Amino acid sequence: MEIREIRALRGPNYFSRYQVIYVLLDIGEFEKRPSNEIPGFVDRLKALIPSLKEHRCSRGYEGGFLERVEEGTWFGHIVEHVAIELQCLANMEVGYGKAITTDEEGVYKIAFRYRDEDVGIEAGREAVKIVEELAKGETPDIDDIVRKLKKIRDENMLGPTTYSLVNEAYERGIPYIRLNEYSFIQLGHGKNQRRIQASMTDSTSAIAMEIADEKERTKEILDEAGIPVPKGKSVRTLDEALDMAKRIGYPVAVKPNIGNHGRGISSRVEDSEELKTAFKEAKRIYPVVVIEKFLTGSDHRILVINGKLVAAARRDPPQITGDGTSTIKDLIDELNSDPRRGVGHEKTLTKIEIDYMTKRIFKQNNYTMDTVLPKGENLYLKSTANLSAGGTATDVTESVHPKNKMIAERISGIIGLDVMGIDLIVPDLKEPLEQRNGGIIEVNAAPGFRMHLDPYEGEKRDVAKPVIDMLFPPGSESTVPIIAVTGTNGKTTTVRLISHILKMDGKGVGVACTDGLFRGNDLLKKGDFSGPQGTKFVLKEKNIDHAVLEVARGGILRRGLGFFESDVGVFLNVTRDHLGEGGINTIEDMARLKGIVVETVKSSGKSILNAEDPNVLKYKDIVHSDTILFSESPDTQPVKDHLSEGGTIVTVEEGNIVVKREENLWTIAEVSSIPITFEGKATFNVQNSLAAVAACVALDTDLDSIKNGLLTFQSSTTQNPGRMNILDVGKIKVMIDYGHNRPAVEALSEVLDDLTEGEKIVVCQGTGNRPTEDIIDFGRGIGNIYDKVIINDADPRYRKVGETAELVKQGVLDAGLPEERIEVIIDELESIDRGLEIANDGDLLVVQPCEIQEVIDHIRTKRKG
Repeated sequence: MEIREIRALRGPNYFSRYQVIYVLLDIGEFEKRPSNEIPGFVDRLKALIPSLKEHRCSRGYEGGFLERVEEGTWFGHIVEHVAIELQCLANMEVGYGKAITTDEEGVYKIAFRYRDEDVGIEAGREAVKIVEELAKGETPDIDDIVRKLKKIRDENMLGPTTYSLVNEAYERGIPYIRLNEYSFIQLGHGKNQRRIQASMTDSTSAIAMEIADEKERTKEILDEAGIPVPKGKSVRTLDEALDMAKRIGYPVAVKPNIGNHGRGISSRVEDSEELKTAFKEAKRIYPVVVIEKFLTGSDHRILVINGKLVAAARRDPPQITGDGTSTIKDLIDELNSDPRRGVGHEKTLTKIEIDYMTKRIFKQNNYTMDTVLPKGENLYLKSTANLSAGGTATDVTESVHPKNKMIAERISGIIGLDVMGIDLIVPDLKEPLEQRNGGIIEVNAAPGFRMHLDPYEGEKRDVAKPVIDMLFPPGSESTVPIIAVTGTNGKTTTVRLISHILKMDGKGVGVACTDGLFRGNDLLKKGDFSGPQGTKFVLKEKNIDHAVLEVARGGILRRGLGFFESDVGVFLNVTRDHLGEGGINTIEDMARLKGIVVETVKSSGKSILNAEDPNVLKYKDIVHSDTILFSESPDTQPVKDHLSEGGTIVTVEEGNIVVKREENLWTIAEVSSIPITFEGKATFNVQNSLAAVAACVALDTDLDSIKNGLLTFQSSTTQNPGRMNILDVGKIKVMIDYGHNRPAVEALSEVLDDLTEGEKIVVCQGTGNRPTEDIIDFGRGIGNIYDKVIINDADPRYRKVGETAELVKQGVLDAGLPEERIEVIIDELESIDRGLEIANDGDLLVVQPCEIQEVIDHIRTKRKG
């Protein structure tokens, strides 16, 4: 079997609203050999992955999938289920998948859900290997495969703190964007976004963090405020450390002045010899070392969020109890076998590693790993109770004395942290701190939540909730309106027009389209950003309150949508352009692909549909939102039916664009006064204008702003570059228009006769990745309209240079244009120069650009010449 393609579709896509891994798989010889015809295959599959019995498949009940395998099914289908189950075995539960045949024999499109992209892709690859090896009678090492997937998961997964915050936000409908491979997360979009890094927020004070990071500085500030802290000072040399310990008296605690996760800390250092070792270990972490009085009691953590105590826990170091027969190593292995213990933060508890701290305890007790611990004797394995070192946590929130609660909340204000962990040593928190000779040993600017979310004992605390409450108080917004525009033709113009209208209404607009990324009138990045990458860029911008996004076919195919839901979805039209690419072979396939844009509109949003295109109009009965129809004619049956049902339409009546709903009618603007319609003759831009009006009406945009936007949006090289831009080069009129398929070419022809009384000359090119017949048909459209044709090959894609140009020429000849009126000049700029050379005064030269801005700049130089 051969994997031809494998990639993650990170948003809603052709197969599902879920994120899925897409695999294009050629099963080769196995197309002739279904599962029931391969001796022993079914039994080997069941033995290797017994949990496949839980898969229901289309049968709808457990065991349904294995029934299909026993009866005979194809390997594309089996690979799908194995890839799903491999992820489940790696503790990443997924359930959705499908396998679809293609027009090519033995080739399948497989899609299955994933939680982690890298795990999903690796599961897909391993599933193919497993199925193929089982078919050959081999037995794959399933345990090794699952271990590998878990390792990938652990490297990529969010830690428990970050995950809890992201999940709490998700449950509230707040979207998130992972900004790096670690814990840097954006919650929300645009101007309403907030950012976190684990439990730090974008409001966390840098000064407070710096204070918390320095243990001695923290103690000094708290001591001055009357908060009990252990005596001690920071030192830089061993002599200073020995002197400090002598002055405050043993036992002491030794810790690096800056550090975390208990690294380099030694508690209960009893004498100078132990101090020398402890000092060396702390110095390894940070050059300044704190020597302080060891406090007797239990290690406690209090969590304060937004000035309020939300949780408290007692932390105990990991310990073993002797049975009189087992070695210390045996007892540690038994402790680590607890299913609640895992590597890092993957589970409630962390597995215990033998480190400097453990070896120091062994030395103090004259023990080794081979020592048999006497029956009933307890041995702590760490001198600190950090969970990351294997410690356990017990929730004690309800037992915190009111005075201790007051002290904790006061410390939060003194240091100035919005999310703070306070570490203190005290026998318990039931009585005031000072009565139990307790003290604050440090504060944490990025406290972990694991001990509170899932303690070893006691009540679980939803500590993510108050953080999200703080970041997004009740009634606040977390997103900005997303307006997504799709279709074959007119997307860019419609996006620009909607953006222009919203700017006229005072909005801060972010735009992603084929020409680049914009904030307001500023170009932020040049290039084609009509896919999910552009969406993500815009939604990360802090100074926007609306996002207007062009959504092209290619981006959906390659990666899915860049958002999970929008407020307004605009579906303009569907034509044959791009058929044959990515398995999209029919108009119906293309409509389904583009229709995802309106299928993902929020139920509270609006879907804008072209009532004149049947493949678009059918989505009126599919989408989950209300719809607004647009049409140049108010008298078609679908429009009249929609209006009678209480729907909204945007149409043309008596030469005006109007909005109608029930008995109400609002006149927006006279069509002939809208510049991009060329006095109403450019009917395709009339339709684009109707769609833009409908989108803005859906957003409750001020009607005067809509009118002003329509009347001030020009087909200029600044407002709408590459779309019907007219420049004069001497007495030759040049129009630059991007239209690159036959419907676009024919739509443009509506206005050409009014622009010239001379000849119509075109400089054009085909797009090399289109089907051959479509390129030829494009040429036929060109040949039916123009008097002279110059063909370049600026966009050959995968074809040989010149091949696409010859196909276009063939179509032009088919249309009946004499060969002497056709030229092929491969270079784009040279072909434009040739067009200007053969044009006479009064002629019209239409240039179909590949590189729009380069062509505009080139023609401007000719004007100056």
